[in-house]
Amino acid sequence: MKKVLVYRADLFHYSETFIKEQLLSYSGWAPTLIGERIVHGIPLDGIKVRLVGSSRLRKFGIPFPAVSRLKSEAATLLHVHFGIDAVTFWPIAKRLDIPVVITLHGYDINIYREHWQQLDFVRNYPDRLLTISRRPNVYFVAVSAAIRQRAIEFGIPADRIVVRYVGIDPSRFSFSGKPIHERRRRVLFVGRFVEKKGGEILIKAYARVRASVPDAELVMVGDGQLTQRLKELAQQLNVPVEFTGRLPSTEVKKQMDEARVFCLPSLVAANGDAEGMGMVILEAQACGVPVVTSARGGATEGINEGVTGLAFAEGDIVALSEHLISLLTDDARAKSMSRSAPNFIAGKFDIHQCTRLLEDFYEEVTQEQKG
Repeated sequence: MKKVLVYRADLFHYSETFIKEQLLSYSGWAPTLIGERIVHGIPLDGIKVRLVGSSRLRKFGIPFPAVSRLKSEAATLLHVHFGIDAVTFWPIAKRLDIPVVITLHGYDINIYREHWQQLDFVRNYPDRLLTISRRPNVYFVAVSAAIRQRAIEFGIPADRIVVRYVGIDPSRFSFSGKPIHERRRRVLFVGRFVEKKGGEILIKAYARVRASVPDAELVMVGDGQLTQRLKELAQQLNVPVEFTGRLPSTEVKKQMDEARVFCLPSLVAANGDAEGMGMVILEAQACGVPVVTSARGGATEGINEGVTGLAFAEGDIVALSEHLISLLTDDARAKSMSRSAPNFIAGKFDIHQCTRLLEDFYEEVTQEQKG
């Protein structure tokens, strides 16, 4: 079995456990996870892990023994998650002398160039990433067609980037609980409380929903820098939003089992940051919960419009509220979407199928380099 080194500096942030799930789904390649530090204590059971030193040392050219240690793994390919990690890890990556695949997830390609200029340690990140992209042994993966298009606009050659969905494990996310039309009229949001997730848009739309559906509920799972602002907005609009804080995956699943609609009202943040796909909308549909979303990638690729969910334009509070009212009050429509959603996810986003396609790309890359 061929070996692949998979790099992410921090192993892992709570919002990045999908990388762990992808690693566990490899079947044709043997992965070794490498990073700088383990954060948040997310279990890495079943994964071979190697820690390397700080990127700050590499920045200043301080000798570092990681190259020889990583070469001893005898890997055929290096896969780096996030463009920013590819840039900071490049002093080591280029010395491994093997093909490099870089997955672009969202902020690493969406944030505007001028914003990067304001951050000292990565102010030349866009230029450095484009320089790396011209290397003949470097290839890119986009987590959605929307991200691929943005990468091309960014300057990455179109013939060097393919779309490969990460996917989810349907065995972990499946329908349970009451039939969708017998549940409370509950809308569920799960995500970080940051600008691009659109929490304010949802609360404003919910205020309109309550005027038509007085027993409608809104549960918001997560935390972040906008937590207080969102709570104050709910108070100002006099709507009973339940803020649960961040929850473990088992508790999120319970929330899915009680929700009638899932909503991810994403938008483009002031700095350009935007959704790559929105893994949580895939999880919701796998659980048989209809989705309403404006997420880039998610709204065009992550749902089957009108069959498993409904899309709306970013920031369109009226359209969002109308979609929510429809799914909260139309039992037949909600039931139809609830039945269709799990099959849609199983056919397009099963993580095992998605990872096999990624491994096929590994094969194509290594064969091209040999040629």
